[in-house]
Amino acid sequence: MNPWLTLIGAGLLEIGWPLGFKLAQLPAWRIPGLIFAVISMALSGYLLFLAQRHIPLGTAYVVWTGMGAVGTFAIGAIFFGDPLHLARVLGVALIIAGVLILKLAS
Repeated sequence: MNPWLTLIGAGLLEIGWPLGFKLAQLPAWRIPGLIFAVISMALSGYLLFLAQRHIPLGTAYVVWTGMGAVGTFAIGAIFFGDPLHLARVLGVALIIAGVLILKLAS
């Protein structure tokens, strides 16, 4: 499998565990949310492990955490009403720019 696709999968799963923790705050979702979080963590970590066989450690980690941070930010803003202040959006834009620069430099 393509290591970059594996890393993208890991990054998407990295969004799952904070989402699972957020859902677990709702009484009806406590157990399913925690299960979702743990499964997301395990699968995300495993896919990161596979991707790092072919992608430099620093690049893989920054892409992985960047995808998790930006994706979690977007889900929080869209579904949970997290604030969208200019400074927060600028911070996310800087994360995206950093990830893109690292990818282009690889």
